[in-house]
Amino acid sequence: MDNSRLRFVLDNPWQFFRRVLAGFSANQGLLLSGAVAYYTLLTIVPMFALIITVLSQIQETQPLLESLREYLLLIAPNQADALISQISAFQQNWKTVGLMGILLLLFFSSFAFTSLENAMSVIFFHRVAIHRRHFLISAIIPYCYIFLLAVGMLLVSMVSGSLHSLDARSVSVMGQEWSLSGLETALIYMLGIIGEILLLTSIYLVMPVGKLSLRHALIGGITAAFLWEITRHILVWYFSTLSLVNIVYGAFATVIIILLSLEAAAIILLLGAQVIAEYERIGSSSTATHGLQT
Repeated sequence: MDNSRLRFVLDNPWQFFRRVLAGFSANQGLLLSGAVAYYTLLTIVPMFALIITVLSQIQETQPLLESLREYLLLIAPNQADALISQISAFQQNWKTVGLMGILLLLFFSSFAFTSLENAMSVIFFHRVAIHRRHFLISAIIPYCYIFLLAVGMLLVSMVSGSLHSLDARSVSVMGQEWSLSGLETALIYMLGIIGEILLLTSIYLVMPVGKLSLRHALIGGITAAFLWEITRHILVWYFSTLSLVNIVYGAFATVIIILLSLEAAAIILLLGAQVIAEYERIGSSSTATHGLQT
């Protein structure tokens, strides 16, 4: 079956592309992306503030913040420093928040993942019509991702500390001295890209109801990461040269820029999911319509 689906896509790429766009439109993909971006905006500061607060109990805060900045450059490239400033300010005063404040952080930290799961259930409606996920699993998934993000940040911070000494070193190759200055930055960037691909792959693998092929999820993760890297650099150029957001929105510009960046990322993420969903529907006899079709 998989070979016949691949053959259909290769023989009819334009038809498949139109099916993806039609499905994305029928599922109100832009509306779903806006919802995911909005809830991610609500989530991003509480979630990373909670992660930094916990990890700072076992490692120095500054290396963690530097590692977090590398994460945020991949998500909100123009406003990473503003987010770091806010998270750092919270971390310095976290003891004044109290237990209730920590519980609220934990609660708000799950919003983005819950909204993303709901969006995926719309796109993969043909699965939801057959299988249902237990609500306890849906409740646990966000916190599993938060835990994995914390582990990844801790590992990146530790690796970054080990690589930091490379900047002052050089190697001799065929009598020529080559400086290792800047190698740390390149390696951290590559670690960020690999982490981004793994995170996207896991989202495609876990968020939809039912079992998805690891190969399909990995292809989706690599494609989405590649598209986001292109989009991210375009956004950096646009907001730094042509954008009038600062003039129009003034003090609200930071929030608007972050929200637009998150929505662009959400569109790419959900469009990748729509590609996988339409690929699965090739040759299917299922009569299930798209999730938001009437």
